[in-house]
Amino acid sequence: MNEVSMDRREAVSKLLAARDGALVVTGLGSPTYDVHAAGDADNNYYLWGAMGGAALVGLGISQARPDKRVMVITGDGEQLMAFGALATIAVAAPVNLDIIVLDNQHFGETGMQPSHTGSGIAFDRVAAVVGFAQTAELRSLDEVDELVEGLRQPAAGPRLFVLKVRAENPPRSLPSRDAVLVKNRFRAHLGIETP
Repeated sequence: MNEVSMDRREAVSKLLAARDGALVVTGLGSPTYDVHAAGDADNNYYLWGAMGGAALVGLGISQARPDKRVMVITGDGEQLMAFGALATIAVAAPVNLDIIVLDNQHFGETGMQPSHTGSGIAFDRVAAVVGFAQTAELRSLDEVDELVEGLRQPAAGPRLFVLKVRAENPPRSLPSRDAVLVKNRFRAHLGIETP
């Protein structure tokens, strides 16, 4: 495994500080804690117990709301579980969906066992092969600053960026685990009445 030094919380904080109203969907575990630590917001949709679902939930939201930019922030373990989602997203070709994979090369929620990404699986290359409009692997916060500027530009299709982050488990920052509350406030943010 290659050594990396990027701090995940700092990287996520940079992404969210420049979200410009983007809707954010979080993957199970650490990505949810990272997004919440950067600041809770009504346009954050936290997934609890839906491992593998973040990218496809993001796809659904991007299709339902083509007027909004959607940013999925997930981890390498979750994205490995939903490997086929990348092909589905590429075929759907939304121009308003960005997927950010926080890759610490470990399964952080289950004991820090090495994940497949430490053995050569590269989501940016997979996404490029299946047809994403733009992909890259980032290893520094300076590159995240450049990414933030790039995300403000219109896209020709879905984009995926892998942020290689340190393998560590910072203190958990827990949003509400009340899925109905999270869903209803997200809907209210979008102006959708709750039944």
